[in-house]
Amino acid sequence: MKIGKTEVFKKGFRAYYLLVISIVLLTIAIQTMTQYSLNKQRSTALIVNLAGRQRMLSQRLLNELYSCRYHNCDYAEMKLTLTKLYQMNEFLQKGNETLKLEPLDDDEIRKEFSRLYPHLEWLNSELKNYQNFKNVSFTDVRYRVDRFLFIMDGIVNQFQKKAEKDIRTMMIIELELAIFSIVIILCEIFFIVNPIINNIIDQKRKLSEIAWHQSQVFNSHMKNINDLEYVLKVEKNPERQKEIYGFIGEELNQLKKVSQNMLKSLEKTTNQAKPHHMIIRKVEGFLGKFNIVSSDKVLTDDDTAHSVK
Repeated sequence: MKIGKTEVFKKGFRAYYLLVISIVLLTIAIQTMTQYSLNKQRSTALIVNLAGRQRMLSQRLLNELYSCRYHNCDYAEMKLTLTKLYQMNEFLQKGNETLKLEPLDDDEIRKEFSRLYPHLEWLNSELKNYQNFKNVSFTDVRYRVDRFLFIMDGIVNQFQKKAEKDIRTMMIIELELAIFSIVIILCEIFFIVNPIINNIIDQKRKLSEIAWHQSQVFNSHMKNINDLEYVLKVEKNPERQKEIYGFIGEELNQLKKVSQNMLKSLEKTTNQAKPHHMIIRKVEGFLGKFNIVSSDKVLTDDDTAHSVK
């Protein structure tokens, strides 16, 4: 099992990237939805405001006509009021890029504008000409303005109801998106983050156990080699010395197996010298004095002796 570049860690990093990407996408989606909701509310508020101004313009038109009949006449102001009233009625139905108004898509409200059109068209045709507006019946104008106000009140109420419905819909969508985001984050915590953390903790625990066990075995063999080295120094019998050499060789083989097991369990990616390498080199150097191990071999990272020739 490799440490540092293991398949488990590769999967862990892929899961981590998936976690980060999903959070970023959710954040973008929420921000996009929020911006869309704010723009929608701004547009709806503008429409309701402009529709409300239509009522004010119709009343101003009636007041201007009354002033022209019985007081000082400002025909330019009356003409401007009539033009605004007529143009804004078109903007509310067909939209306007300058005001960022979208075309009306509600059939019920369009029907109300159809009812409104005859009265608005009559006011425009009768009052747009300076020569004729003095002959127009004030009672007829007031009737048309009253009908315009009545129908426009209904249109404003419908716009307000539509705005409230759109806001509720956007709130529900945002709430569902927030709940969905929380569910995804919780799933990622339980199925991605927690398994990675638990796996790291488990690997750390296993490696600690392996390191402790291998170090105990390693120390045991080293103690045996030290004891045999001491016996070898005091032993004078050649046959007995040869027998001790054999014991040392066996201990050294066992030591190499322990070292190989440690490498398999605790492999490192650096090229730094490992402590057990230095110990084995000292033991082999000692045995090389007695021609038990060739002195022209070096120990590589796989814990096997290789010739330097």
